[in-house]
Amino acid sequence: MPWSKNDYPDSMKNLPDHVRNKAIEIANALLDDGYEEGRSIAIAIDRARSSEGKNDEGRPHYEVKHKNDQWVLQKENGKRAILSKETKQSLLSEAKEYVKEHEGILTIYQENGDKDHTLYE
Repeated sequence: MPWSKNDYPDSMKNLPDHVRNKAIEIANALLDDGYEEGRSIAIAIDRARSSEGKNDEGRPHYEVKHKNDQWVLQKENGKRAILSKETKQSLLSEAKEYVKEHEGILTIYQENGDKDHTLYE
C-alpha cells in the first residue's frame, strides 16, 4: 500500500515533517522493489534520518524532570532549563514540539525521579 503525506504508518507520526516525507518516499520505493511493509517502514525511517546526517547516536537527548517545584525541559545532563512550567502537562506539549523540531529523543520522568517513558526513539 503506497503512503502519502496525509496517509502514512503510525511509526512515522512523530518524525519531523521533512524526515517523514523522505521516509514515505523511501518506503514507497522499497515496496515497489518487493520489500515487506514492516521492513520497508523500518528501513525508510532509518535511511531518512541518516540522509539528514543524523542517526540515533547523534540525536540530542532531552529530559522532562521535576526540579525546584517546577517541571523543566533540559538537555540530558544539562544544568540549565530550556523550558519550565508549573505543571507537567503544561510543559509537555511545548517540550514535545521543541524536541521534535530539534530531531531529539525525549525522556520523561515521574515526580519522584523514576523514568516514565521515552519518545521519538
